[in-house]
Amino acid sequence: MENENIDLKGYKEKVLTEMKGTVTLDKDLVFVARTQKRYEIDFDAKLEWGCAPTESLLLSAAGCMAIDVVSFLRKMKAEISEFKIDVSGQRNPTPPQYFTAIEMMIHISGKDITPKRIERAIALSQEKYCSVYHSLRKDIKVDVKYNITHED
Repeated sequence: MENENIDLKGYKEKVLTEMKGTVTLDKDLVFVARTQKRYEIDFDAKLEWGCAPTESLLLSAAGCMAIDVVSFLRKMKAEISEFKIDVSGQRNPTPPQYFTAIEMMIHISGKDITPKRIERAIALSQEKYCSVYHSLRKDIKVDVKYNITHED
């Protein structure tokens, strides 16, 4: 990989070391989760009024990777005009139905985005910075691919 001089000093140093929230029964098997900053997520066992907790976990893994990768690429002076991650997860068929594999496909457009730079950003996220990734089971296989659309 290209040896990029990325100054990561200060990156994620102001993290909350303790996080709090609430999960409150709303109706039937629908729960409202609230973060300490009062953001809300609806969890629904029947998937009629909200998402499943496992869906939010899958999206959280992709969201954490997205924040890291975009932050690192910007520190590398890349200009990002579009960024999206398609994410899918395979789960154990019997309880506990944990994720056995997660696949992410990054779609990115912009200037000064090279395979070496994006591979470096992905590696930094997976090896050190992605808190969600490091909170998952150690036997989970996470595969991250990417597609760069170049702009002139």
